[in-house]
Amino acid sequence: MNEMNNFGDTPEARDIAHHFHGYTNARRHQEIGPMIIERGEGIHVFDNAGKRYIEGMSGLWSVGVGFNEPRLLKALSDQAAKLPYYHNFGHKSHGPAIDLADQLVEIAPVPMSKVFFTNSGSEANDTVLKMVWYRANALGKPGKRKVISRHRGYHGVTIAAASLTGLPYNHRSFDLPLPGIFHTMAPHYWKDGRDGESEEQFATRCAEELEALIQREGADTIAAFWAEPVMGAGGVVVPPKTYFEKIQAVLAKHDILFVADEVICGFGRTGEMFGSTTYDIRPDVMVLSKQITSSYVPFSAIVMNDRFFDPIADESNSIGTFGHGYTGGGHPLGAAVALENLAVIRERGLVENAREVGAHLRARLATLADSPLVGEVRGVGLIAAMELVNDKATKSVTTVSQLGGMMNVAMQRNGLISRNMGDTVAFCPPLILTKAQADEIFEITAKSLREVEAAV
Repeated sequence: MNEMNNFGDTPEARDIAHHFHGYTNARRHQEIGPMIIERGEGIHVFDNAGKRYIEGMSGLWSVGVGFNEPRLLKALSDQAAKLPYYHNFGHKSHGPAIDLADQLVEIAPVPMSKVFFTNSGSEANDTVLKMVWYRANALGKPGKRKVISRHRGYHGVTIAAASLTGLPYNHRSFDLPLPGIFHTMAPHYWKDGRDGESEEQFATRCAEELEALIQREGADTIAAFWAEPVMGAGGVVVPPKTYFEKIQAVLAKHDILFVADEVICGFGRTGEMFGSTTYDIRPDVMVLSKQITSSYVPFSAIVMNDRFFDPIADESNSIGTFGHGYTGGGHPLGAAVALENLAVIRERGLVENAREVGAHLRARLATLADSPLVGEVRGVGLIAAMELVNDKATKSVTTVSQLGGMMNVAMQRNGLISRNMGDTVAFCPPLILTKAQADEIFEITAKSLREVEAAV
């Protein structure tokens, strides 16, 4: 097949010829080619034809301070001129990593002790699972190594992280999940609550299912539980009242670690600095990425308490080293950008802005609930979702992803980039969003919804 026939000698043709994309139908891509984004400014990006779009997903849930922020670009340039690279192996360190570790421990929502740097959320979650196993051996409990996450949860795509992820397309044909990784129910009250069941009763049922899974496998074999404060890629699932209170009670009863995956929720997305604060989660470990640098530089961090760290440190002393690390872990460019990114978030009140403007956006989106295709509008802070259905009474769709895909195409045609997870359309714009810009997102969404209604 000559993959350049339809596009001539263009960037689109060269992309088709040589670029294998993530989360893309590879054969379909050969037919339709890419949308090429050339530049970004604030909440907007521009394609190579000059068309402007609101980036309603902050890229991939991640460009918190917006595109082309001068302060982050200067921090990157200044650090590159001073020390463009160094590592943290063998007792080596550098200023940006030290300063950032200090700040992350200081702003953590619960007492924390140490920070381990990685390059992505997937790498970070893989690393935490390795640390969980390492710690179990350090404690003389090698059998306490199973872990639990949730259906519809998202924790990355490397082998262990994809196993923690609870989405079918991350498992199918990859021969995942790995043994010893289990999934309990997602806390989606609107979708899975029973007739007459209150939010609190539904939360109790979620906790009871977790308890039953622990009992079935044996509490002495379960080491840790993974959860996002708000599920992102699983459809922006906001936990019901008392959910995390009840889940944490089960974990405490059985001495099971809590790993909070804050990759999407961290640094203001939920209207607090961390989703753990929003939902009174008291994690032993926090996984951070995406908005830590507003994704200007690939970067991630694992923040842990002494309960988690001390046995690992003791084992490294016994063995002679902790045999794990990354060439780019704690990269000085990423750490410098992260420090400036945190300063911008603080100085411009972007956490508060996410809370205020997010409430305004969700209130406007909620007015679309009268549509025959809108089942639920949900969210918190500056993250939201609109779930589309064919049948509102049964909360069901005829063909999965058809409505979500149609809506996604319509929104992009009308100048708003979103992302559909099945038939759920997500909204996760940069934290700098204004109310006027939120109104523009609403207007495009309403227009697109009318077009989809007419089409079906």
